Amino acid sequence: METHSFQAETQKLLDLMIHSLYTHKEIFLRELISNASDALDRVRFEALSNPELQTEHELAIDLEADRITRTLTVSDNGIGMTREDLVKHLGTIARSGTLEFLNRADQGSQPNPDLIGQFGVGFYASFMIADEVEVISRRAGEDKATRWVSAGAGEYSLEDAERDEAGTTVRLTLKAVDGDDGVSDFCDEWIVKQTVKKYSDFVAYPIKLTIVEEAPAEVATDKDGEDGEDKSPPSDGAPTRREIEEPLNSMKAIWTRPESEVDEAEFADFYKHITHDFQDPMLRVSTSIEGTFEARALLFVPSKAPYDLYHRERLHNGIQLYVRRIFIMDECRELLPDWLRFVRGVVDSEDLSLNVSREMLQQDRQMQSIRKHLIKKVVESLKTLAKQDAEKYETFWIEFGPVIKEGLLDFEEKRDRILDLVLAPSSAEEDKLTSLADYADRMPEDQDAIYYIAGPKLDVLRRSPHLEAFLAKGIEVLFLSDPVDEVWVSQGPIEYRDKPFKSIGHGEVELGSEEDKEKAKEALEKDEESLGDLLKTMNAAIEDEVKEVRLSSRLKSSASCLVLEEGDLSPQLETMLRQAGQEIPERKPILELNPEHAILKQLGKRFEGNPTDPKIADAARLLLGQAVLAEGGQLDDPTGFAELVNKLLAETL
Repeated sequence: METHSFQAETQKLLDLMIHSLYTHKEIFLRELISNASDALDRVRFEALSNPELQTEHELAIDLEADRITRTLTVSDNGIGMTREDLVKHLGTIARSGTLEFLNRADQGSQPNPDLIGQFGVGFYASFMIADEVEVISRRAGEDKATRWVSAGAGEYSLEDAERDEAGTTVRLTLKAVDGDDGVSDFCDEWIVKQTVKKYSDFVAYPIKLTIVEEAPAEVATDKDGEDGEDKSPPSDGAPTRREIEEPLNSMKAIWTRPESEVDEAEFADFYKHITHDFQDPMLRVSTSIEGTFEARALLFVPSKAPYDLYHRERLHNGIQLYVRRIFIMDECRELLPDWLRFVRGVVDSEDLSLNVSREMLQQDRQMQSIRKHLIKKVVESLKTLAKQDAEKYETFWIEFGPVIKEGLLDFEEKRDRILDLVLAPSSAEEDKLTSLADYADRMPEDQDAIYYIAGPKLDVLRRSPHLEAFLAKGIEVLFLSDPVDEVWVSQGPIEYRDKPFKSIGHGEVELGSEEDKEKAKEALEKDEESLGDLLKTMNAAIEDEVKEVRLSSRLKSSASCLVLEEGDLSPQLETMLRQAGQEIPERKPILELNPEHAILKQLGKRFEGNPTDPKIADAARLLLGQAVLAEGGQLDDPTGFAELVNKLLAETL
C-alpha cells in the first residue's frame, strides 16, 4: 500500500468540505451520479471507435445503501480510471476553477452552495457526509484495478484491487445523522429516492437502488391464527438485499417530448440538472429544425451570469451536443457565437455522424445551419422578452449586456439584430435603461445622429461638461460605460435605422435647425475675433499637452472641456490597446473654452491690460487640469497641479 499527501490546495478544499456550513449537503449525490453519468458517456463514445470497450451489461448507475454498515455506494460500468488517473483527479487540483472556488469561499463566512457544481469540485463534496471515502476503479480495456482511500485528513492511500468489470465504485462510510448540521440519513430509502429525483431525474442511464438491511424477525402465529410472541429461532444476523425494481430516474429526453406535455417545473429541473445551477432559468427557448435534416434544441438563459463568463478558457456548461439521443460533446462552442456563450442547453441532431470531431463541426454545413437557426431563435426570444416584460429584460441586460455587445465587434455578424437588443442609460431617463428603438422614436426630425458619450464611470459621464449644450437643446444622449463600448463604437461606421452614432466628445458640435446653427456659428466667430490673441497665448503655454485651444459651442456652465478630433482614439481605448501590447501613436486633445464663462471674461480683461501676464499661462494650465479631471482622467503632474491651485488660492484669499 502506498500513502500520499494531498496537494495543499486539495487539503484546503477538503477542510472546507469536512467543516462545511452548507445546508444542501445532499448535492454530493448529485455530483457522484453526474460523474458516473459522464463516465458512461465516455465509454459509450470511445466504444464507437474501439468496440473492445463495449460491455455486455447494460450501462447503468447502481446505488447501494447498507443500513447495517452505514455505507452508501455509487457504482458505474463506465470508462473507469487508471492508478495515474486517481492520483491526478483525486489527489491534486487540476482545474483553475477549483482554486477560484477556494478563493471565493475565503471571502465570506457563509459559502454559497451553488458554487460546488459550478466549480467542478463535486467529488470532494462527499466528505461533507462521509468519514471515509473509498474508490475502486478499473479503466476500460485494462485488467488491473486500483483502490483509493482517504478520510480527508491530509493523506490518501493507493493499492491494487480487484473489480469484475471496468468502471468505478465510490463507497462512503457515512457520518452519524445530524439534523442540526444538515446530515441526513442517506441509508434511508426514501431520502435516497427523493434526492435522486430532485437532482438526477434526467440522467440518461438507469439509476438503480439496492437496500441492505437486517432480516426481519419472524413472528409465530398460534393455532387460532392470532399473532403471538416471537417463536422463531434467533436470527443469525445475515443481512438481506432488497433491490428496487424500477429505476429511480425517468431517463426521459425532455427535449423530445411535446412542449405541451412538459410543465415549467420540469423544464427548470432539467436546466438545474445540466447546469448545476440552483436558480431557475430566466428564459427558455425550445425549437426544432425540419427539412433536409432534423434537429431539436432546448436552450436556457441563466438568471445570473456565471463566475467565469469573462474567462472563456475556463467557461463550462455550454451547449451539449447529442446525436439521436447519444451524447457526443459537452461545451460544443461551434453551436453559438461567443457573444451568446452564456446560453445553456442541449442540441440533438438526427443526421450528424456519431464520430464527429470539432474540426468536422467547424466545416459541417448542417452545423452551420443549426448555428444560424439557434442564433435567430435566441435573438427573437430576447426581443419578445423585451416587449412583454421590460423589467425582466433589463435584469437580463444588466447580467449579460456587455457580452451581447461583443458581437458588435465582429464584422461578419448582423449588427442590426444585436443593436435591437442593446439597452443603455440615457440623459432622458435617470433610473431606467433605454433601447435604441425607443431613443430613435424620441429623436426630433432634424436630429441627424445618435449621440453618445463613452467612458468607464457612469456617474462621471452624467456630469460631463460635454452634455451641457445637448441638455440645453433637449437632445438625448446615451451613456456607454462598459469596457467593450469603447471598442465597438470605434469599429465604424456604426448606424442604427440609418442614423450614425456620434460621440459628443469628438469633433465640432452643431445642434438645432439650420438657422440655429448659423446663429451659433456667427456668435462663435465674433467671440474668436475678440479673444483670438488670448487663445494663442494660452495655447503657447500648454502646446506640449494640447493640439489646440479654441472656443466651444458645447459648453454652457463649465469653463473648459477636452475634445478629440473625429477618428481619434479615446484615452480609455488607448490604454486598453497599450495593455494589449499595441503601439499607439501619440495624439493630443483639443482644449475648448466657454466664451460666456466668467473666468474667460476675466482673462480677456487681464489680457487687454497685460498680454504677457504670467497668470494667463497659469490659468491655461488650471483650465486644462480641470478638463482632464472632469472626464475622469488622470493628471500627468498631480503635484504640480496642486501647487498651482494652492498658489492661486493664496493670491485670491
